[in-house]
Amino acid sequence: MQTPQSNLDRITSVLNAWQNLRPKKSFYGWTLDEYKRIVQPSLDSRAWIAKLEAELVSERATRDAADRVSMPATRNVVDGVLGDRAEGPDGALYEAMVFVRESEIRRGLVRRVGRRTAGRRGR
Repeated sequence: MQTPQSNLDRITSVLNAWQNLRPKKSFYGWTLDEYKRIVQPSLDSRAWIAKLEAELVSERATRDAADRVSMPATRNVVDGVLGDRAEGPDGALYEAMVFVRESEIRRGLVRRVGRRTAGRRGR
């Protein structure tokens, strides 16, 4: 089965062998330089993908560093909502932040929402 890696291996093997052993000979009516021009888009695409993957790794590290600041700030805001007399653990704002109101927990009307319960479905 052909994979991107096996295709790259084949292209580079043919290119290297031709370049090292018969650089002046033509095959299938193509010179070595013509073949290089034909396969260059495959090689360029792989180089571009490698660059994008490196950028993705870097951006994930940036995101993780930002989350180390954002998540405590988010917890602090939620704690502030909980401690606010006008809002509190039974308020609409707390519920809008995707938490379950205190009165619903007491009545047993817990709504399972989002990722927190995704693994519990079907049990």
